[in-house]
Amino acid sequence: MYDTNVGGACDNGNMASTDETGADMAQPDPSPFASPHAMAFAGYAHALDLAHASDIASVRALAELGRSALREARSTGIRGMASDMELRSVAAEAAGMARLTDRRLQGDIDHAMTIVDGYPLVFAAWEQRRIERGHVDAVVKVGAIVPEDVRPEFERAAIDVCTRDIPSRVRNSLQALAEQIHPQSFSERHREAAACRGVRLVHGSDGMSEVIASLPSVIATGMLDRLTQMGQSVKDARVDAAEPEPDTRTMDQLRADALADLVLGGAPVVDPTHGTDQAGPLGAIRARVQVVITSDTLTGADDHPAEAVGATLVDADTVRRLAAQTMTWDRLFIDPVTRTPVEVDTYRPAPAMRRLLAARDQHCRFPGCRRAAIRCEIDHTVDYAKGGHTHIFNLAHLCQRHHSMKQFTKWEVRQVGGGVLVWTSPLGRVYREDIPIPAVCFTAAIAPPPGSGGAPPRADAPPDAPPF
Repeated sequence: MYDTNVGGACDNGNMASTDETGADMAQPDPSPFASPHAMAFAGYAHALDLAHASDIASVRALAELGRSALREARSTGIRGMASDMELRSVAAEAAGMARLTDRRLQGDIDHAMTIVDGYPLVFAAWEQRRIERGHVDAVVKVGAIVPEDVRPEFERAAIDVCTRDIPSRVRNSLQALAEQIHPQSFSERHREAAACRGVRLVHGSDGMSEVIASLPSVIATGMLDRLTQMGQSVKDARVDAAEPEPDTRTMDQLRADALADLVLGGAPVVDPTHGTDQAGPLGAIRARVQVVITSDTLTGADDHPAEAVGATLVDADTVRRLAAQTMTWDRLFIDPVTRTPVEVDTYRPAPAMRRLLAARDQHCRFPGCRRAAIRCEIDHTVDYAKGGHTHIFNLAHLCQRHHSMKQFTKWEVRQVGGGVLVWTSPLGRVYREDIPIPAVCFTAAIAPPPGSGGAPPRADAPPDAPPF
């Protein structure tokens, strides 16, 4: 949980310094003797204060420009397209002052009016430094699907969501909130949207064009994953070759080349281990999508959307079809009192433990990082070489960047129970990284009778055991 009162000087939208109970911690002494960086941080804090005041003033002014244009149009009896002309004129005048294009300025005016007039509670929370500009933009974007009559309810709940996390990590929670509040079910709207799927070609400059495909999210996520795997395989094959040739292409370029080959040739001819357009080793690569679904949705008790980790929401029908294609199920049990996963203590994380950790963490556990768990490494919080156990509450997912930072810099981390991580920065600021609300809960099909002394089955139960 995050408190955005950093150092008592400014609210920068990042994590505050708190202890594991959530209480404010005394900040490091900003004097030059406390840290060689203290003066630089004080200057940055002041810059953040100025930027916040400037953003608020700018949005207010842009919204008033829009209102002024509409008032002028109404006073002269102008309606329809002519009313939009007045707004365009105002935007063009403002664009000259800001040295921006009038289209950009008109978009900024529309956005400002949406924030100030359409989301007054959110704007007030931003002005009070309870949330940041990134939060506001996320709420407005996600809230576009929310009917106007339930928007105040969405606003209040959205502010609570935003005060608990940084802007880059609230989008999924806001989407789930919008789906809960929307009177029409997600599955119904997905079916309508999927009927409009298609491919568009947009020609650009310098002989380049963009191919834009509108597809169900789970398909699009799987496509990107498979293209990424293919690109990495190409890089690896070049390095492992007897006479390696340097491949200077970026991953974006490799993905683009693989996509073109797959569509035009039916097989990835960028495969360096195969000389024709037949399917080589790259053709054996299959996409992976990590999806989190509740047991109620899986069994059909409800139609709530699931989450494609690191991506977006997926409709219940699609997730059930994916689940039906799974060959085996592992039963994961949670403690009925603490609601934490059962521990699996082995030298190396067993497959069941890896799946358990992926379900718990969902993403890199460094504050602010959203890299999906399937793209991360499992780290021993207390190094194994220093006596740390391979234990569920001594393990957490970290991406390669933050795993390395933990090893080679003065950032420190400890687990305080329940999978909660507490990070301490080199300057002594403390950040609490709570685990996400559990999205999956597997329980025993038949509870042991009272007094029988029976224990729930182990997490490594044989494959023929029922899934839940």
